[in-house]
Amino acid sequence: MNHPTNSAPPLHIAAAIIVDDAGRLLLVRKRDTQAFMQAGGKIEPGETAAAALVRELHEELAQRPERLVYVGEYQAPAANEPGQHIRAHLFRVDIAGCVTPAAEIAELRWVTPHQALGLPLAPLTRNEVLPWAIANASRASQTGIEISPLSGAD
Repeated sequence: MNHPTNSAPPLHIAAAIIVDDAGRLLLVRKRDTQAFMQAGGKIEPGETAAAALVRELHEELAQRPERLVYVGEYQAPAANEPGQHIRAHLFRVDIAGCVTPAAEIAELRWVTPHQALGLPLAPLTRNEVLPWAIANASRASQTGIEISPLSGAD
């Protein structure tokens, strides 16, 4: 786990590890940025990480998750805010149907972990998500704590 080196408080975010039936990860790139990362975003005051992720997925991908499985909390340098760190709550997410880039999402790609290494990646994606995805490829839907996406989402 990376640890912050400055005194600024970390940004608290919720992020989705979305894997399709072929084992490919969904990565997104926000408008006016270079790095690909997980869909998700900042947790608003008083909002749970799960509720934030449900909201962000609806805003960014025009989808609501069918299932959230909590993977854990990770820290990393922020991809788009120099000198800032994030504290990310990662969830394995199941989504039915097609995802569509919306809101600030400029591009989305379904990639294998190997293909992802050829892209500019956010530090959280490169250092935490890809190793997790490789290690959990055969059991990704069976790990963690399941959380109903409807709990606290409204």
